[in-house]
Amino acid sequence: MSSPASARLDRFRRARRDRDLAVIEGFHALKHALRFDAEILEAICAEPQQLQELASELAPDLGGRLMALAHPVEPELFAQLAPRAARTGVIALAKRTHPSFSAVLTDHADAPIVLLEQPRDLSNVGACVRVAAAAEAAAVIVTGRHDPWHADAIRGAAGLHYALPVLWCQEVPASDRALVALDPAGEEIGLREIPPRAVLAFGSERRGLSQELLAQATHRVRIPMRAGVSSLNLATSVAAVLFALRLAATDRGREPSR
Repeated sequence: MSSPASARLDRFRRARRDRDLAVIEGFHALKHALRFDAEILEAICAEPQQLQELASELAPDLGGRLMALAHPVEPELFAQLAPRAARTGVIALAKRTHPSFSAVLTDHADAPIVLLEQPRDLSNVGACVRVAAAAEAAAVIVTGRHDPWHADAIRGAAGLHYALPVLWCQEVPASDRALVALDPAGEEIGLREIPPRAVLAFGSERRGLSQELLAQATHRVRIPMRAGVSSLNLATSVAAVLFALRLAATDRGREPSR
C-alpha cells in the first residue's frame, strides 16, 4: 500500500498530464483562481506562516479560505510536488473550465476575442491571458501544439485563466465575427474602425501569422512603432491593442450625445 506522501506525489504528477485538471503554482495564481471561482481540489504549502502573512497582506478579501485549503507538508515533499516551486511556497490542483466555442463566438457583447496562432512560449501565452483578463476581453483562443492550460502558462497568467474563457483548438471555428490580423504589412491601426466583437489575431513570436489566416482576415492592421524597431513581444502587442481599444471605448462613452 502506498503512503499518503507517495499517493499525493502521484496525484500531482498525473494532474500535469490530465486535460481536465490544472496545476496552480504560487500564491498569486491561487489567489486569482479563488477570486474567480476555480474549483480547488487540493492545495499544499511548505511554510504556513509565510502563507498566512501573504494572505493577510495581499488577499484579505479571501479571509481564511486560503489557510483552510492549504495543507502543510514537509519542504522535501513540497520540492518533489513542485519542481519549479514559486517562492511563495504554495501549489494547488483545480478543475479546468471547458467553455463552449459556440457560446464564446456567438456572444453579442462588444468585447473582442484574442486569438494566438501557434504561440511558441508558454509564459507568453500566460502573459497574454493575464492582459486579456485585465482588459476584459471576451476570451483567449490558442491554436497549435502548446496547451494554454499548462502549469507554466497558468503561472504566467497569475491564475487568471478562471477570469475569462481560455480555449485550445487546432482550427478556429467559423463565426460572424470580423477577423482582424495584426500584421506588420497592414495599415496603421485605426481603433475606431475595428468592429465590435472582433477576433484579434496575433501570430507566433518568430514567424507571425500564417498565410492561411491572413487570407481569411477582414482587416490587416499594424501597431505604429519607431523606425528601426522590428517587433514587440507577443504579450506587449496584445496589451497595446486591447488597452488602446479599451481607452477608445471609454472616450466614446464620454463624448456628448448628438
